[in-house]
Amino acid sequence: MYNTNITQARANLYKLVNMTIEDGEIININTKKGNAVIMSEADYNSIMETLYLSSNPDVKKSIIDGINTPVEECIAEEQVISYISIGNEPMKM
Repeated sequence: MYNTNITQARANLYKLVNMTIEDGEIININTKKGNAVIMSEADYNSIMETLYLSSNPDVKKSIIDGINTPVEECIAEEQVISYISIGNEPMKM
């Protein structure tokens, strides 16, 4: 996490935004009234999706069950692609 104050953030806003987009850097901006954070839209969307999925108990259980499934019990990637294919062409992933 990159820390800066509001004065420096104002002077370097373009650079800071590029740091979030290009490098995935999280920017913490300190002010007298509190702090604010800048992050890329991709990081924000990822966090929102995680929160959404975690808020659904059925989805959360399914994810946890998947994580706890031994690799030996998992099906092969080729079988998954075959299962989800449309016609004779596998879906692009």
